[in-house]
Amino acid sequence: MKKDTTLLILAAGMGSRYGSLKQMDAFGPHGETIIDYSIYDAIEAGFTKIVFIVRAHFHEKIEKLFKERIGDRIEMVFVDQKLKNLPEGFKLNPEREKPWGTAHAVLVAKDVINEPFAIINADDYYGKESYKTVNNFLTQNDDDSHYTVISYLLKNTLSEHGSVNRGICMSDENQNLTKIVETLKIFKNEDGSGRYTLNEKEQYLDQNTLVSMNMFGFYPNYFKYVNDYFKTFLRNEGDKLKSEFFIPFVLDQMIKDKLINVKVLTSPSTWFGVTYKEDKPIVMGKIQSLIDQGVYPEKLW
Repeated sequence: MKKDTTLLILAAGMGSRYGSLKQMDAFGPHGETIIDYSIYDAIEAGFTKIVFIVRAHFHEKIEKLFKERIGDRIEMVFVDQKLKNLPEGFKLNPEREKPWGTAHAVLVAKDVINEPFAIINADDYYGKESYKTVNNFLTQNDDDSHYTVISYLLKNTLSEHGSVNRGICMSDENQNLTKIVETLKIFKNEDGSGRYTLNEKEQYLDQNTLVSMNMFGFYPNYFKYVNDYFKTFLRNEGDKLKSEFFIPFVLDQMIKDKLINVKVLTSPSTWFGVTYKEDKPIVMGKIQSLIDQGVYPEKLW
């Protein structure tokens, strides 16, 4: 029997570095967004449902856009990530404006996901093989304590136009994740390596370092575990106006607590994404190249 699987799209970002809502910006020749290509690949790979995590103020607009384009090709659900989405007993600092982060964005989907699910960013292109890889893992594995992360080489994920955040992956000889560290403001060096600052000291990352681009394969038990971790986070960091609750932090803690194993899988697909406005023509060119190669039709839907 075919297993149902969900693709969870993190689309609540404000695009502050990009300057607009990049999750709704056109990159394909007929106005296609990056999300359009992600959904196209997910359907082809066998996913049976799409869940969007969005912000309330553009919920209606983004739901209308994708329902008109995709129709009944796949079930779609839209969920708001709200600052007030907190566990019982916790109160929101009225001065806070920043979202709680990616781990919280996944947590708000707890009432609409009851099956194995993969996670992606709205503004990243992961490639067809990545969706097949993660969906095959989710449908062939029956142990809900075994998660996965799809990894990419650092040199293929840095921007020429400014810093980016990446989850640095460390694994053992069996490709099990031993540690994942959310690393902020990584700049690209000329040789493709990366550099960032930690405790006022510049740190170096080899160009072949494996990094997470927020493509994960999880199970519904994630929601219970993360709800408990989020309570701890709120007790320690909840009063800080810019604190963020990241997926890599949660996974790292779950591994330390021996709740899960995380298999580090690599994909032959090429990743690309958009962080800055200057990235847009590069991404458009890469999508057109894929169309020219016959990977996608000229008009997607």
